[in-house]
Parts: sequence; C-alpha cells; structure tokens
Amino acid sequence: MSNAQVTYVVVGACGVLALAAYVVLLLVPAWTSYGRVWERLGAAFLSLYVLVSFVGAGVAAGLGVAWFWDRITS
Repeated sequence: MSNAQVTYVVVGACGVLALAAYVVLLLVPAWTSYGRVWERLGAAFLSLYVLVSFVGAGVAAGLGVAWFWDRITS
C-alpha cells in the first residue's frame, strides 16, 4: 500500500467511526425520547445541529493547532 492509500483507509475508517458514534450517541436517544413520528423527526433534525457544532469545534481546534504549530513545536 502506498502512503496515499493508507491515508484514505484511515480517513474512511474515522468517517465510519464518527458516523456510528453520531447514530449511537445522538440520533438513537433523540429518536427514542419521543412517541409521535413528527416529534421524532424534529428531534432527529435538531440532533444535526449538535453534529454540526461538534464538527465546527473540531475544525476550530485543528485550525488552531495548524496556526500555532510553529510555537507548539519550539
């Protein structure tokens, strides 16, 4: 395997793991908390807000590390 293929496998595995974590930790509890279908759909839709917030926090942390990398390593 080349380095690029290893990178693709790692990114794919992390994506699948993140999707599974979202489903198990956010979507399933939101779905099972309500009885009516429209309430369940609303809770599932609002759980996307939580997902976007987590992704945004991760992107901000990654950009912070990239921006201050020269100060971190010295």
